[in-house]
Amino acid sequence: MAGLLSNFRNTMIVSFVLALVIVGGYAAHSGGGADQIFWTAVARWLHTFFGILWIGLLYYFNFVQIRKMPEIPAELKPAVSKYIAPEALFWFRYAALATWVMGVILAYLRGYLFDAFSLGALSGFANPQITLIGLGMWLATIMFFNVWAFIWPAQKIALGIVDGDADAKAAAGRKAMIFSRINTLLSVPMLVTMTMSQTIFG
Repeated sequence: MAGLLSNFRNTMIVSFVLALVIVGGYAAHSGGGADQIFWTAVARWLHTFFGILWIGLLYYFNFVQIRKMPEIPAELKPAVSKYIAPEALFWFRYAALATWVMGVILAYLRGYLFDAFSLGALSGFANPQITLIGLGMWLATIMFFNVWAFIWPAQKIALGIVDGDADAKAAAGRKAMIFSRINTLLSVPMLVTMTMSQTIFG
């Protein structure tokens, strides 16, 4: 067991194998088998998994890394900027992409994708659930856009992945921090819409 757990890749492979066995159990015991309801459940699972990875890393950056970096001695900072941050940013940006894609698929399978993106306008604002979940979808979309359009391009300069002088790196680091903070600000109300809608409206 220690050999398995000491290897991250193998740990995740086993975790997903176990998860897929359980998914198969749901397929075998759901009334319609692998019907649209089943695939909606699969999409919700994946949307949640990637969302936890995305927002977890967002919170790591804002709760820990950005706050503590000024306290790290200069000779130790390359350990973060050259090794930890690039790896974290890889999972961060692709988790954002996967979360958004799975969210769109989930909304489509549930039949409210276009109405939610219109904040309920397509149905005359008759359903507050659609308006509220649509608000969450727009907040998540803005956050996803910020990751790829602002945070990642700025981080590439700040971390030296793309060439830039000291002033450019400092400005890029500031820009990445501001947009990361914007995403942190938006994340809490976004999570309200994503978690309360299912409970309040079903």
